[in-house]
Amino acid sequence: MKLLVIGSGGREHALVWKLAHSPHATRLWCAPGNAGIQQERCAGSGRSVECVPIGAEDLDALLRFALEHRPDLTIVGPDNPLALGIVDLFQNHHLRIWGPNQRAAQFESSKAFSQNFMAVHGVPTARSGVFTDPHAAKRFAASLDGRCAVKADGLALGKGVLLAQSLPEAEAAIEEIMLKRSFGKAGEQIVIQEMLEGIEVSLHALCDGHVARLFPTSQDHKRALDGDLGPNTGGMGTFSPVPFLSEDELLEAARGILEPWQRGCRAEGIDFRGILYPGVMLTAAGPKVLEFNARFGDPETQVYMTRLENDLVELLDACVSGTLKDIELRWSPQTAVCVVMASGGYPGPYQKGLPISGLDGVTALPNVKVFHAGTALHQGSVVTNGGRVLGVTAWGDTLAQAQETAYAAVDLIEFEGAQFRRDIGAKALGYRSPLS
Repeated sequence: MKLLVIGSGGREHALVWKLAHSPHATRLWCAPGNAGIQQERCAGSGRSVECVPIGAEDLDALLRFALEHRPDLTIVGPDNPLALGIVDLFQNHHLRIWGPNQRAAQFESSKAFSQNFMAVHGVPTARSGVFTDPHAAKRFAASLDGRCAVKADGLALGKGVLLAQSLPEAEAAIEEIMLKRSFGKAGEQIVIQEMLEGIEVSLHALCDGHVARLFPTSQDHKRALDGDLGPNTGGMGTFSPVPFLSEDELLEAARGILEPWQRGCRAEGIDFRGILYPGVMLTAAGPKVLEFNARFGDPETQVYMTRLENDLVELLDACVSGTLKDIELRWSPQTAVCVVMASGGYPGPYQKGLPISGLDGVTALPNVKVFHAGTALHQGSVVTNGGRVLGVTAWGDTLAQAQETAYAAVDLIEFEGAQFRRDIGAKALGYRSPLS
């Protein structure tokens, strides 16, 4: 099969890496890709993955490329092209493509749509309100004593959420998004949610419009600094599985969330084919959805792809064909840990074009894979080209073993200003379930 992957981050590198392992993959393009992606080879043919210099949001150019090269399947990684309607566009030209259509992508592209959907269809979530008027928003925040999450309605690269612990902080967050327009048009409308207490986990479910296949648990680390301090980011690292939910508790949480979500989709005629990624808070009153995403989490994809034992080409093809019911997911029992190495200053302004050293040394390590995110090639050398630069991923029989291996690899890699968290997975070490 000829495959086209759209995107350029660590998520896309992990997807390309796993797709390239499939004997079905004979040719693989990635638009626009990165320095690590173009180093992968297709198992089915031995051909190198080809990076194509087309931006993920340049839908017209992507369509022209697809019509010329006729991939058997296109896989969409990031949220923006989904929100722009790339799936609808390709389908209208009789091209097979994996990912939710524009209407289904609203679960991520509009937090207001998602919040209203959950309220109507009984998906457990936080008390919330949707606002276009900052004064009304401030009144609602006051009713929560200022302890709330203030969210830009639209897409904001995973950073459009400001957390407040007091009314002054909440009012400042509302002004930051609605008046100062820190996230541009994404902040014309906002969602305010009550602050939920508990442990946050990432759930993923592969969907084919009829059935949903649940992934194991994972946990992202959104804050920039150790101890969950510093500003919100797109994700500084993750691990899977997590000990905070037993298998039975995971299935119960999935039933409470996915079943009403699926009923709601049927009631509203939403054909969701792709990956649904709810961020979930495990509260004393049970699991509650913080928000929905309509694509793989990043860096969750890195730990999932290193644990997944199925052929990814077959899984994604079944999603598009509506035949996922015939497939059971298989997972390695090992634990995987991903540590994100980011540019100095991220998630704020950062410098690009800085040389990266030590990657060759890491390649020789067992049970480690470095997924490139914000990288590029300059005169034959790998340089930084984004906020999140690398996702250093390792696996082992225990969380402690995987964590130790990941950080040993991180310590071999250098670039000026590199920043990363030293506590990925730390909350789970020594964790004992209250029920145990």
